[in-house]
Parts: sequence; C-alpha cells; structure tokens
Amino acid sequence: MEALIETIVKPIVDHPGSIRISVSESDNSITYRLAVHPDDTGKIIGKHGRIAKAIRVLLHAKAGEGKTVYLDIK
Repeated sequence: MEALIETIVKPIVDHPGSIRISVSESDNSITYRLAVHPDDTGKIIGKHGRIAKAIRVLLHAKAGEGKTVYLDIK
C-alpha cells in the first residue's frame, strides 16, 4: 500500500526525495502517515482537500473490508 501512495504522490510534489511514509496498524485500523516537504503539503491536500480525499478513497478501495484506513498528511 505504501507503493500505491508513493506512486500517486511522486508526480504531484516538487521534492519527491522528501516523501516519507510510515505505517501504524492495530486490530481494526491501519494509519498511514505521509510526510512531504513543507512546500509540497498544499499540493498534496489540494483545494478544499480534494486530492487528499481522492487518495483516501483509493486507499479504502484497495484495503477492502475489515479494516479502516486512515491517511495523515504532515
């Protein structure tokens, strides 16, 4: 799933070398923490959060049922 996030985010940002993804998993949820260069944070979030919402939708679709998926952007 980290590869999916990186594949989506890399073409959007200006500093692809500063992309960091960490994962925290519990019994019923998975949290992905995406850290990008401070100049790229707005690009990942998008106007009114549209890009962030789209990434979250893709993560939910990929995860399937059983676990809740969260994406934190920093």
